[in-house]
Amino acid sequence: MHLRGRVQGVGFRFATADQARALALHGWVRNLDSGAVEAVFEGPRSKVVDMVKWCEDGPPGSYVRDVHVSWDEPLEGLRSFEIRPSSIG
Repeated sequence: MHLRGRVQGVGFRFATADQARALALHGWVRNLDSGAVEAVFEGPRSKVVDMVKWCEDGPPGSYVRDVHVSWDEPLEGLRSFEIRPSSIG
């Protein structure tokens, strides 16, 4: 998932991690050098759908204007939800 808008500098990654953990999802979130946020969620489809809906609004102070979601089978076998370092390059 890629999210664009006012999604950096507003606590988006931390709020996303909190929400994903509350839904017992695994995955990660990070800032991209383009100003977007990238996230991967793994878990039951219904909970991932709930997480995607949450991301469409984001936390207070954010403004999500574009959401790109691709659905794939879980490939990473993640066991927790983490905030990853920002992508550079």
